[in-house]
Amino acid sequence: MGLLALLRKLKSAPDRELRILLLGLDNAGKTTLLKKLASEDVSSITPTQGFNIKSVNTSGFKLNVWDIGGQRKIRPYWKNYFDRTDVLLYVIDSSDRKRFEETGLELSELLEEEKLAGVPVMIYANKQDLFDAAPASEIAECLELTNIRDRTWHIQGCSAMTGEGIEDGVKWAMKQVSGKKK
Repeated sequence: MGLLALLRKLKSAPDRELRILLLGLDNAGKTTLLKKLASEDVSSITPTQGFNIKSVNTSGFKLNVWDIGGQRKIRPYWKNYFDRTDVLLYVIDSSDRKRFEETGLELSELLEEEKLAGVPVMIYANKQDLFDAAPASEIAECLELTNIRDRTWHIQGCSAMTGEGIEDGVKWAMKQVSGKKK
């Protein structure tokens, strides 16, 4: 049994590294999502003043996740992190309808960036555990996501606090890049 456990451990060692860019407006839940993905405590989160980097092993991949702050004054610096991005994770606060237009504009600008051309986009409709959260389908319609034609994209309802939906989004993202990275 010891040898079998060792072989399983070796087999589960990540054989591919991916650079994941985690963006969205301030207070969307990016850092909470990243901490939940890394199986860390999410009971005390502070706004990101700059960036966080975490490496997470999942599904045979080592995910190097760059969580960049979403405050208005930080957003112009997002472009400094675009190089070699394999997947863009974009987080939206589903309960903050007042900011849907703003987050839609930011996402549109990201999709026009040359360095992100063709990069798959996983959009997390976060905070689905709140009673006033818009469903992912409503957000997709509001942001006119069906007009995205130059890359694969997916919107996934989730709750960064409970973890619900996060793994489904990661699985989708890994499927998009599994044939591209060796």
